[in-house]
Amino acid sequence: MTEQAYKNGDTGTLVESVMATIRQRIAARALTPGARLPSIRALAKSLQVSKSTVVEAYERLAAEGTIRSRPGSGFYAAGQLAPLSLAEIGPRLDRAIDPLWVSRQSLEAGEDMLKPGCGWLPASWMPQVALRRALRTTARADDTALADYGTPLGLPPLRQLLARRMAEHGIEVSPDQIMLTDCGTQAIDLLCRFLLEPGDAVLVDDPCYFNFHALLRAHQAKVVGVPYTPSGPDIELFAQALAEHRPRLYITNSGIHNPTGAILSPVVAHRLLKLADQAELTIVEDDIFADFEHTHAPRLAAFDGLQRVVHIGSFSKTLSASVRCGFIAAPRDWMEGLTDLKIATTFGGARLSAELVLTLLKDGSYRKHVEQLRARLSRTMAETAGRLKAMDILPWIDQPSGMFLWCRLPDGIDAAEVARHALSDNVVLAPGNAFSLSHSAGRFMRFNAAQCGDERVFRAVENAMASSRRKAA
Repeated sequence: MTEQAYKNGDTGTLVESVMATIRQRIAARALTPGARLPSIRALAKSLQVSKSTVVEAYERLAAEGTIRSRPGSGFYAAGQLAPLSLAEIGPRLDRAIDPLWVSRQSLEAGEDMLKPGCGWLPASWMPQVALRRALRTTARADDTALADYGTPLGLPPLRQLLARRMAEHGIEVSPDQIMLTDCGTQAIDLLCRFLLEPGDAVLVDDPCYFNFHALLRAHQAKVVGVPYTPSGPDIELFAQALAEHRPRLYITNSGIHNPTGAILSPVVAHRLLKLADQAELTIVEDDIFADFEHTHAPRLAAFDGLQRVVHIGSFSKTLSASVRCGFIAAPRDWMEGLTDLKIATTFGGARLSAELVLTLLKDGSYRKHVEQLRARLSRTMAETAGRLKAMDILPWIDQPSGMFLWCRLPDGIDAAEVARHALSDNVVLAPGNAFSLSHSAGRFMRFNAAQCGDERVFRAVENAMASSRRKAA
C-alpha cells in the first residue's frame, strides 16, 4: 500500500500494512529466526512509504516481540514461539467441577463462547458512552492524578461519596473508615490477611459464591458451610456451627445473594447478629450487587454499626469489570492496620480508576444507568425464567432481583454433566456443586439471565439434558 493509496481511502493504515508484510515474510520463512530485516531506508523504498512509517512499524513489531532491536545493528526476526497445541485452544472438558471451574471457563472463553454461567453483565449492557466521556475527563486531570501513586486509603472525594451512598442503606460510616481497593475480591483478600491465621475456621453459605471457597483455601482456612434458605442462613445450623467450629469469620451477601438471588430477612438478620455477638464472630458483608436492588434489603452493617460487621462493595458488576474499584468499610480501630497491610501488599491505590468512578458517580450518569439496568434485568429475568420453566428447569425463588436464577434441573439430570456437555456447544454453564461446599447442589444450575439472550443457550441446555437422559436410560 502506498502513501497515495492510503490518502485515497484504502482500508487499514500504512503502519499496519508494513507490520503485516513483515509478519507474512516471517510466517513464510522468507525471514528466518535471527535474520536481519531490511534497513529502514531500503524497506521504505521497496514499499513506497515514508521512513517514519517503517520506523513506527518496526517499533510496534519489536514491542509485541515479533522482531528484536539491536542498537547500532538494526532489527532482526525474533526466535520462534513454541508450537501452540490445539488442545489448549478449546474449552477444558475434563476439568473437575471445583471452585475455579466456572471462573476459568468464563474468563478464558473466546468471543464465540456464550457465557450464561458467568457472573457479570454483557459489555453491551454497560454505560459505554458515559465511560468514554469519563475517560476523556480523567485524561485531562493533573499530572499527579495521571502518574503518581494514590494514597493507601484512596481518593478522599470518592470515599466521601461512598459514605453518603452507604447512608442510603442505613449504614452510618465516616470517610476515614473507608478504604478503596481494586475490587471486592481484593477487599476480602486484605481482610483475610488481616484477620486469619492458617487453620482458622470461616463460615460460608451453602451454596455461596464459589470464589469465596477458592480464596479461603488460598489462606489455608478451614471452610465450613451452613445451608442457606430463601430468607438467609439456617439459624439453628448456624448456631451449631458456631459451637462446633468456633469460626473467626462469616462471609456472606445480605443484599442479593449469590448464587440464589435470596434476600436476608430482618428477623434472620437480628438473630444472626445476636449469635455473632455471643460468639465474638466477625461478619464480612459482601454487598457487590447492591445497585441491582429494587427495594433495599436489610444490611447487617446498618443493624450492627460496623462493630462486628465489615461492609465491602465494588463497581465491577454495574459499571465495568475493567475499571477496578472496590471498597472496605470497617471499624475505625482497624484502619491503621489495614492501611499498613495495603501498603505492604499493593503499596498505593488505583488512582485513575478511582478518578473515573468518581466522575461517573458525580455527573448523574451512573444513577441513570442503574435505573435502566434494573428495569432491563426485570424484563430479562422474567423472560429467561419462562424459557427455563418450559424446559422443566424451575427457579428456586420466584422473581428474584439481580441477574441470577438459581434453578433445579429435572429429576435424574446431573448439572455437572450438563455443563461439560454444553462446553462442546460453546456454552459455559455454572453447575450447582461449584457453589456448594457439601456438594449437595448436583441438580442445581445458576443462570445469568443477562447472558441468556441467545437462542443457542437454550438449545445447548436441551441437548445436554437429552444426552444425560440417554446415558441414564
